[in-house]
Amino acid sequence: MKRSTTGLVLGSALVVGLSGCASSASQSSSAEKPWYSQPFVCGLAGGLIGGGLGYSVSGDSDEDTGASLGAVGGATAGALLCADDAPKSMDDDGDGVPNDRDECPGTPAGVAVDAKGCPLDTDGDGVADYKDQCPGTPAGVTVDAKGCPLDSDGDGVPDYQDQCPNTPAGAKVNALGCVADLVLRDVNFEFDSAKLTANAEKVLNGVAAKLVSNENVRVRVEGHTDSVGSDTYNKQLSQKRADSVKAYLASEGVGSARIETMGYGEEQPVAGNDTSAGRAENRRVELAEVK
Repeated sequence: MKRSTTGLVLGSALVVGLSGCASSASQSSSAEKPWYSQPFVCGLAGGLIGGGLGYSVSGDSDEDTGASLGAVGGATAGALLCADDAPKSMDDDGDGVPNDRDECPGTPAGVAVDAKGCPLDTDGDGVADYKDQCPGTPAGVTVDAKGCPLDSDGDGVPDYQDQCPNTPAGAKVNALGCVADLVLRDVNFEFDSAKLTANAEKVLNGVAAKLVSNENVRVRVEGHTDSVGSDTYNKQLSQKRADSVKAYLASEGVGSARIETMGYGEEQPVAGNDTSAGRAENRRVELAEVK
């Protein structure tokens, strides 16, 4: 075959082959390039083809020079054609998420972000981890700007665990958030029975929720009666009522091992038993912390 014909064939091969590589490279800008469209491979192929082209169009006296120049030109052309010249997406805050996908631009340097470019919020309380001074807040708990659970009365027991909200400022409280034993208001029973009323169960639902979240606290349920009836009967009834409250709290997720019970009967009145109002106050259930 004549050198001119060879040159034409190789030149066509160079144009067609490298154009295909370049096309593959541009189509693969958003994914890993195939091996044959890498600039190094394209440059090598271009060098071989260009060298052959240079040789084929040169005279007998300058074969080496023609081949060398063709190889250099072909390699350069191949590498340039396969180079990824697609415009790079900007990432102004340097968090690794391009501006066009970043839903939280302006993230401070070094802050870990999610796929949307937003700072991580591991406990989902609305305060990013890098600002959160109370990580691990339970789901659904209201927090302040620092990511810490609210403590409206400032007693050191957060609202979601506080059995006695609105404690006076400066008062010393126990782990339940109470100054003294908590009288479970409206926790009543059916007449002459240890069966809880429907309203009593509603009250205990709230108590149980806070005890579940305050899992390191152990409590004692104390039953009390008025003086109507014999001492023995009242003591037995108060114990049954305390046990009934424990059983209900346990059914709501409070570990039964965390709850003690004690029936005091009529031994610890808080009011006189000579009036109906006084007797009503004495018929009560209290919740105390066990240290």
